[in-house]
Amino acid sequence: MKYFDAAATTPVRREVLEAMWPYLTGDFGNPSSRHTVGESAARGLARARAQVAEWLGCRPGEVVFTGGGTEGDNLAIKGLALANPRGRHLVTTRIEHEAVLESVDYLRRFLGFEVTFVELDGEGTVHPAALASALRDDTTLVSIAHANNEIGTVQPLAALTAVAVGRGVPFHTDAVQSAGWLDVRVPTLGVQALTISGHKLGAPKGIGALYVAGRLPLEPVLHGGGQERGRRSGTENVAGAVGLGAAVALLGGAGAGGAGAGASGAGASAIAPVGLRDAFIADVEARVGDARLTGSRTSRLPASASFVFPGTSGESVLLELERRGIVSSSGSACAAGSDEPSHVLTALGMAPDLAQTSVRFSWGADVTGEDLAGVASAIQASVHAVRGIVGA
Repeated sequence: MKYFDAAATTPVRREVLEAMWPYLTGDFGNPSSRHTVGESAARGLARARAQVAEWLGCRPGEVVFTGGGTEGDNLAIKGLALANPRGRHLVTTRIEHEAVLESVDYLRRFLGFEVTFVELDGEGTVHPAALASALRDDTTLVSIAHANNEIGTVQPLAALTAVAVGRGVPFHTDAVQSAGWLDVRVPTLGVQALTISGHKLGAPKGIGALYVAGRLPLEPVLHGGGQERGRRSGTENVAGAVGLGAAVALLGGAGAGGAGAGASGAGASAIAPVGLRDAFIADVEARVGDARLTGSRTSRLPASASFVFPGTSGESVLLELERRGIVSSSGSACAAGSDEPSHVLTALGMAPDLAQTSVRFSWGADVTGEDLAGVASAIQASVHAVRGIVGA
């Protein structure tokens, strides 16, 4: 079986498991406890925080450990919106992850916030002028993902944050998909809040981190014992945090634009993955003449390609691919169980019946051109098989 759903999750790296093991056994203490066992756990937690901070280019005190990307997005959006007295106006896009859209909708429904959705082009890109026109004097927060989890489009984030910061508006980005592949250092991006998730980086599920600029007030979503400097109560997942710290340390220069989870060396170039991606896209388009790439052709994640295949069902194509030993997905894993067409594709103007033919392929840095050629061949056979069934 060949795994091409890395955008959903990645395997835990052996080095990460080895780093975590002491904190699941002998160093099991509560890091808030004032005794030897607790202090040992606290040192492990502090070291992990420093590793994540170094990778993101921020101070350790600006890193909040969370239960993953969804919690990080909720804390950033609700926490910053409720703590910032500037106003009750939020700006985002209609193609954000559900964690962002549902958080924004919660603030709208229950607390009277107004929401403006920025205009997108057909590839899902936000242009600086469009963001500028969406901002108001009472805008309290902008939240736009660095890279879309379904179509892979990468936003011109530095240009967008410059627009927001120029108007005094904090900017949050969900960097869950881009972390490990693109430069996500906060000084480069210019953001005031940023979310990452461990299981997209070779760490376990259930751990993530939120960067929040030290000067920004943040209202906690979870209340209790005041852990994480009062921003996220609850006994910390020390082993998970250690795993996340180890994972980003293994990526080395990936925070500055390396080759992503599974890269063999620090700072490995992303040029090779981009070349493989573009060759794969061209191969699929040559084999399936009416296949349509979704998202930007050039400003997209280095190891992701998503297509719609007219005259098929995306779920049927997935079943045929799995019969041929290829595991992929029809879109966001967080929308599992839904038979609705992708909200990302329909937001870009695609007809619902075409959006339901979507299939996404995403892979790790160890995938070769030969692997991708095999997937392209399997796609051709699977699409033809589904069309034969549909036309029967």
